[in-house]
Formats: sequence, structure tokens, C-alpha cells
Amino acid sequence: MAKQITGIVTSSKVDKTIVVTVHTRKTHPLYKKQYSVTSKFMAHDPKNEAQNGDKVVIQETKPISARKKFILTEILEKPVLREDNLKITKVEEPVRPATKKKTDTEDSEEE
Repeated sequence: MAKQITGIVTSSKVDKTIVVTVHTRKTHPLYKKQYSVTSKFMAHDPKNEAQNGDKVVIQETKPISARKKFILTEILEKPVLREDNLKITKVEEPVRPATKKKTDTEDSEEE
């Protein structure tokens, strides 16, 4: 049975390739302290379906290239907010009435 790994897509810039980041927590054998380990895997995405932020399942397969040994099995969930989906609208600031600034000659006249 081939290995299946669940992770988050961190890059989908290359054609038919995604980079999946997997975060795991391990316990140190002597000190019993937990620490996190991050691993990156390159996976084959034949239809270019996955985008950044998607939670995906990849499965081990025969080597496709020098660094690609996994293939995209399924997309579990898409993120609610994604950078390319955000529409930034410009909010106009209210116009403030112009204030009259005192000049040097007006200051000297008042005194």
C-alpha cells in the first residue's frame, strides 16, 4: 500500500506540479519535549486543480521526475479567504472643510 499524506499546498506556480507542506509534532526521546517538524513534498497535479491554501491528500507513486514522487489524490477543502478572491474596494474619505491657516503677517498684527 502506498503512503498517503495530508498537507496544505504552499505553491502551485509550476505547471502540473504543487508543493505540499506537512506539519508534524514529534516528542524528543530523552527530554520529552514536543517540537514541530515541517516537510515539503512535490506532487503531480495533472489538471492544475489545487491552488495555494488548499488542504490536499497526496499518494506515493513511482518517480515522475527527480523530486516528484507523489500524485494528487483529492482536495479535501478550499480556504474561505484566498488572496486572489479578495476584492479591495477603495473607500472614499469624507471631504473636510478647508481651514484658514494664519500667516506670519496676521500673527504680528494680532499682537
